[in-house]
This record gives sequence, C-alpha cells and structure tokens, in this order.
Amino acid sequence: MKSLAMKNLSGRPVRTAVLVILAALLTFTALGGTLTVASLGKGLDSLEARLGADVMVVPKEATMKKKFEDIVLQGSTGYFYMDSSRAEEVMECEGVGEVSPQFFLASTGSSCCSIPVQIIGFDPATDFTVSPWIKRTYGGELGLYDIVAGSDLNAFVGDKLSFYGVECTVAAKLEKTGTSYDTTVFTNEQTIKALIQSSLDKGMNDFKDIDPARSVSCLMINAADGTSPEELVNDINIHVKKVKAYRSGDMINGIAGSLGGVSQMIKLLIAAVWVLGIVILLLAFTMSVNERKKEFAVLRVMGASRSKLAGLVLKEALMTCLIGSAAGAVIGLLILIPFNGVIEQTLSLPFLLPEAGSIAGITAAAVVLSVLTGAAAAAVSAWRVSRIDTGVILRGDN
Repeated sequence: MKSLAMKNLSGRPVRTAVLVILAALLTFTALGGTLTVASLGKGLDSLEARLGADVMVVPKEATMKKKFEDIVLQGSTGYFYMDSSRAEEVMECEGVGEVSPQFFLASTGSSCCSIPVQIIGFDPATDFTVSPWIKRTYGGELGLYDIVAGSDLNAFVGDKLSFYGVECTVAAKLEKTGTSYDTTVFTNEQTIKALIQSSLDKGMNDFKDIDPARSVSCLMINAADGTSPEELVNDINIHVKKVKAYRSGDMINGIAGSLGGVSQMIKLLIAAVWVLGIVILLLAFTMSVNERKKEFAVLRVMGASRSKLAGLVLKEALMTCLIGSAAGAVIGLLILIPFNGVIEQTLSLPFLLPEAGSIAGITAAAVVLSVLTGAAAAAVSAWRVSRIDTGVILRGDN
C-alpha cells in the first residue's frame, strides 16, 4: 500500500503540492508564532534580570527626554547627569540598602569614535547589577581603558576601540540579552569619567552647570530589609528635590503590556490560520475522495478491504503533511534564527531566542501537531471511503 500511496501522490502533483504547501503553512505559523512569543517572554525576563535593582533614581529633567525609558531600560544611546550631592541625599533616605551609581555617555559615529554606541560606566566596588552579568564571561578586573562589549557589536576580545580620542581595549564580550544592551559598551567609573572629560575637551558634550567630576546619571538601589520598594520610592520622591525615583518593576510594565499585546495578536493569528487550515484540509481531502470514487471502487473489486482503502487515504495524508511540515519547520528556522535581530528591531521589544534544546522541542511539537491535524482531517475522508458502495459507483449512478 505504501508504494501505491506514493504513486497516487506523484500522479497528482498539483493536489499533492497544495496539501504540502498547506501543511508547511500550518507548521510555519505554529513554529514562528510560538517561537516569537517565547522569545519575547525570554527577552522580558532577560531585561528584568539585567535591571537587578528594586529602585532606579534619575535626574528629574531626564524624565522629559523622549527616549528616557529606552536609555535607562534598554541601553539606547543618550545621556543625562545630576550632581552627586543629589545622590548623597538619596543615600541618606531611610530604607536605602545597596546603592551603586551608573554613568551614561553616547559616542558618535564621527572621526572621534570608532562606532556610535551607548557607553555605561559603573562602580565595581558597589555595583550589584552589571558585575554579575559581566562575570559570566569575564572573571578579571577591568583596568583603566578596559571595556566590555555587547554581544552584537562587531568587536572582539583584544580589539582596540577609540572614543573621543581615547583608545580602549575590549576585555570581554557579554552574553546576548535580546535588548539594546547587546550593542552597548560597559566600563568602570574611572574610564567613563576619562571619556566624559575627553568629550568635554573636544566640545562634544554639555554638562551645563554640573561638574563632570561630581556627577552621576542614575542610581541603582536595593531597599533595605523591612522596607518595600514602594515605600522607598515615595520617600525619595518626597524628600529629595530634582530627582525622580522609579520602582524597576513599574518601569517595565509598559514593555510588558506591549509584549502582552503583541503576544495576544500572534496567538490570535495562529488560531485563525489553524482554523482556516483545518477547513481547507477537510475540503481538500473531501474533494479528493469524490474525484477518486471510481478508483476506490476498482480497488475494492480487486480485493482491497474497506480498512485498506481508509489506510491508503491516511497514508497519503501523513506523507504530504510530513513533507510539508518538515519544509515549513526548516523555512521557519531559516527566517527566525538568522534574522532575530531584525525581528527585535521591528517589534521594538526585548527579543531573545530560547536555548537550542527549547527550539528543537518547539519545532518537533509544531511538526507533530501539523501532521496530526492533517491526519485528523483525512480521517473524515477515510471514513467516507470505507462507506463507498462499489456497485453504485461502477454503474455510474453516483
């Protein structure tokens, strides 16, 4: 029967191609949609882990910037500063636990800098957000003019990059996060202040009335035991002027909401495609059976049992669906994996592909689901084949 099924499929290339394409579309939709939703969720988890602080404090005027949240949350290019006296006032607030400053500097693509990137400086002595991330790939201490490059930057360990006339050495590359941090450079406080001073000397930065030697961009804070992040945020915003405190969880709520909306749309699209696909498969197999009634009647006369005919229809369906599903899975992976960066930029949301094992599991599940869906649709036609009245068909009374 297997050889007969193969002959039937090759003998009707148009019908077979339509069924293969439909199965490929079902698998592609299921795989692509599921991987996209999973990658968005993993990207958000990565962003939450990257923040690593209960509260973030920034200068109040920074909140007026259009890209403020992108700069703070995802490492988009930009900078703002506040006098360190404000930071000292924040540290004196009741309920403050761990505190670590960060410094932002955006390089340019002009002759002064090798590449246009966001540069984030941190204090290794107090940092509890960046250092754990860096230690996954680099166990040493960053020296003066040492930098750590994001995973998507075209820079490798030992390379030299110049920023505002200062030559820096790439000491390590970071793991991928699925956010703009993948194109960000990190360095210690000593180096970032040297870069800031160099940018001032070249007239490419403006601190207004703030002393660069006594400035910070952002304070990362963990609440002390017994104090909730909400209480700490309220205390800082009430008692410290010209700064704005945010609970980190609240800051990513907007991203989480956008992610949830995109995920819901993708899920609805998957459902719509699958409902349409099942209907088309049912119609396709029904039309196929109607066209082949005489063929099945002749096979019955030649001794084929009703169960054999039903099995023949199911085998043809399984073969077409398996071929189509495999093709759809390959196409989906060839689009999603190499172009995940483009997808991230298009969606403007954190996007981080799952591990290889998870991708393999999702791919296998999509293929199996598509094949089973095709088999279920074909089962209806197989049942109809088993009910064929051979005598009526051969007499031409159908």
